[in-house]
Formats: sequence, structure tokens, C-alpha cells
Amino acid sequence: MDNQDNSIHIQELEKTNRILRKKLERSENERCQLEIDITTKEFLLKKVICELENSQADLQQRGQELENTLDSLHKMQAQMIQSEKMSALGQMVAGIAHEINNPVSFIYGNLSHISQYTHDLLRLIQLYHRYFPNPPAEIQTERKTIDLEFLEKDAIMVLDSMNIGTERIRDIVLSLRNFSRLDESEFKAVDIHEGIDNTLMILQHRLKATDKSPEIQIIRNYNNLFNVECYAGQINQVFMNILVNALDALEELNTKRTYHEIQLNPSRITISTSVVDLQWVKIAIADNGSGIPESIQKQIFNPFFTTKPVGKGTGMGMAISYQIITEKHGGKLEFFSTPGKGTEFVVQIPLQQQICEVI
Repeated sequence: MDNQDNSIHIQELEKTNRILRKKLERSENERCQLEIDITTKEFLLKKVICELENSQADLQQRGQELENTLDSLHKMQAQMIQSEKMSALGQMVAGIAHEINNPVSFIYGNLSHISQYTHDLLRLIQLYHRYFPNPPAEIQTERKTIDLEFLEKDAIMVLDSMNIGTERIRDIVLSLRNFSRLDESEFKAVDIHEGIDNTLMILQHRLKATDKSPEIQIIRNYNNLFNVECYAGQINQVFMNILVNALDALEELNTKRTYHEIQLNPSRITISTSVVDLQWVKIAIADNGSGIPESIQKQIFNPFFTTKPVGKGTGMGMAISYQIITEKHGGKLEFFSTPGKGTEFVVQIPLQQQICEVI
């Protein structure tokens, strides 16, 4: 009986064992399948993550490209606007210079004749004095009325002043015409010193003494230069922008000083020219103003950056100047500034242009 019970018990155990083995096999198969599924999902997940990262990087790159393109468009738009303004200004200046030149030339050309006529009449009056020392009473009365003695002296002085004034106007008109240089749309060999002097002539009104400050000194350290191939009108525009900024800096400093303090340390602009390695012309324009703060020095050539009040500056002057020198002339434009001591802008352009013309 015991043997029979044991046999039955063994059979039940074997049956249970087979069932457990089958369950174990199913579990193992499910585990293997689960591992395969997990591996597949991990692969797909990594692939998706990689694609997302690539897409994000691509989007960032495209975003940066769009931002750079937009920035370039803004700069180009600003430069086009500024160029149009300068072109319109140049045409207006040339037109005004032409209109002024005609009547001034007429006056200047006739002053020599008027001067000669006046000298002849005065000489004739002196002869009358010599041979008719006692004219009739009516003539003596008229002589006293018009103060003939004073008139004889002052007439010559008035004519001399008129001659100086018309010469001054002719010089200004010539400077305006040379500054605009509308007829020079191509590279042309020009005298850099003439361009600087023409620009200073136009700015002469800002250099003169006022009741608040003495005259601003201009120191020219000109060396012998060859004629330089350049866009003359655009180079003059660069000189104008740098000199105007220097004058603004000096005027701002002078508002903080007394007349006596300015006399002790006069405001001045020093312009130096030289030839470097027989290939470059170097123009340095330095002022003894308050200098440029270090916090904004890196922004000086950025479009639309300005420290001037609203309505007084567009922030495009130095950006346009940088483009003219570096892109259109293959040169260099840099500055050195020490706060409290002044600023120096240095322009270097090749004596002969080897680059293609930039439109």
C-alpha cells in the first residue's frame, strides 16, 4: 500500500514538474521576447533622440543663419539709406556750390576793376586838392558832410575787405565742390592732404573761438605723400565723420571746463600723415578730448550705436566709415583711446588699389 501511494505521489510530482518546466519555458520565452522588445524600443528611442538632436542642431543653425541674414539686411538697408543721403547731400552741396560760384566769380572778377576805378577817382580828387585848394563854399560843405578824408582812407579798406571776403567764399565753394566729388565715381589718384584741408574748410565754423571757448587748434603733421588711388568723395566722408566726432568730444569736454582752464590746456586736433612700407598711406587723427569709455569701445563700429542725443546722431557714421575703408578700399580703420586723455583714429589704405571695385 505504501509503495502504491509512493508511486502515485511520484507521478503527481512528475506531473507538477512538467507543468512547472512548461511554465518556466514560457517565462523564459517571454523574458527573451521582452528583452528583444526592450532592445528594439531602446534602439528606436535612441534613434528618435538622435534625430531630434540633429533637428534641433539644424534648427539652431538655420536660426543663426536667418539671424545673420536679417542682421546683414539691416546693415545693408542702413548703409543704402546712408549712401542715398550722402549722394543726395553731395548733389545738393555741388548744386549750391555751383550756384554760389557764378555770382561770386562775377563779383570777384569785377572787384579788381572797381578797385582800379576807385584808385583813379581818389587820385583825381587829390589832384583837385592840389590845384584847387580853395574850392567854392558849397563844395567845402559837401566835403565836410561826407567826411571826404575818412572816405578816401576807408574806401580802400572796404575794397580790400570785400576782396578778402570773396576769396574766402571762393575757397569755401571750391572746398565744397572738391568734397562732394560727384564726378569721381571710379578709383582715382588724389591728393589726400587736399581732401583733409577741404573737409577742415567746411568745418571751419566749428573751429572758431566763441564767447565760451577759445579756438580749437589744428596741428598738421603732413609728410610727403604720393597721390592715393581711392574713391575721393567717400574718403572725404570718412575724414568728415572722424573730425566731427573729434569736435563733438572736444565740445563736450569744454562744457565742463572754464574759459581759463581751456586756455591753459587748449583743445586741439592733430592730423598726421605718412607712408608705410612704400605701399600704404597712414592718416592719424587725434584729439585731446575725454576719450572713449572702455565699456563702449567694442561697439564703436557697430551700426546704429551712438552716444549722442536723439536727433543729433544716427550711429551710422563710423559703421559706414569702417565699410568704406575695409571693404571698398581694402584698408584698415582702428582707434586707440585712453579715457581722460583723448582718442586717435588711424586710417590705412593702399597707395594703389588691387581690389575689384565694390558697388
